[in-house]
Order: sequence, then C-alpha cells, then structure tokens
Amino acid sequence: MHLSAGLLVDPSTPGGRVVAKYSAGRSRESAIEGVLAEINPLIENAEVVAFKFGTYTTPVTRRTYAVGVVAYNLPMKPASQISETADRRKLLAHVLSLFEYNPKVLNISELARVFGVSRDTIYYDIQQILKEKK
Repeated sequence: MHLSAGLLVDPSTPGGRVVAKYSAGRSRESAIEGVLAEINPLIENAEVVAFKFGTYTTPVTRRTYAVGVVAYNLPMKPASQISETADRRKLLAHVLSLFEYNPKVLNISELARVFGVSRDTIYYDIQQILKEKK
C-alpha cells in the first residue's frame, strides 16, 4: 500500500495539525474501527478540516489494513484562560500590530478584566511590546 498526502497550510491560522493512524483487522469494518478508535480521542474537541480513510486487503493472508489521515484545527483558547505573561503579551502584540502599534485604540480596563490582571499590568505589557518593536 502506498499513501501520499499533501497539505496546504495557512500560516495566519494557528493550531493546525495532521494525524495519521493505521490498523489491521480480519475485515474492512474491523480495520476501520481500529483506526477510528485511535484517531477519535486525539481530535475530540477539534474542528476537522479534511479526512481520508483507505483500506487494503492482502491477497495471500486476506488480512485487511486501514489507514486514516485527518487534518484538523485545535480549538482556540479563550482569553480568560490565558494566564502566562508571554501568551498575554503575544496576543496583545498581535492586536497592536493590527492597529499599527497605536495603544490608544485599546480599552485597557476591558483588557485587564478579560485577562484577570490589573490595568498597570496591561500598561506595562504594552510598554514592553512597544520597546521590543523598536
């Protein structure tokens, strides 16, 4: 059996992954069930972009092999769950880059509430981001 896969990746969309699993069985159904049993726990909360399953039965032993390939996107983490300083700054830096690094367009109080930090922390993060940009 030969398997080829091509993947077109959009670098602006984070969290894309590909998983490929195989399984052997006495019938086509049992082989596919084995592949699904391995893949389903890995993509439980993910958004499936594309998938393909294929089977092959050997002529001598009559053993059936199944291969499954799934491309999926991981769910985005809500801003309220971001607790690491580096993650918060990365998100703030991205937002600032969209507005040409103009911090006046941001609602500092709302950002502080969403991230669960003080306004001073948000001001300090913005100051560090602007300093790194220069």
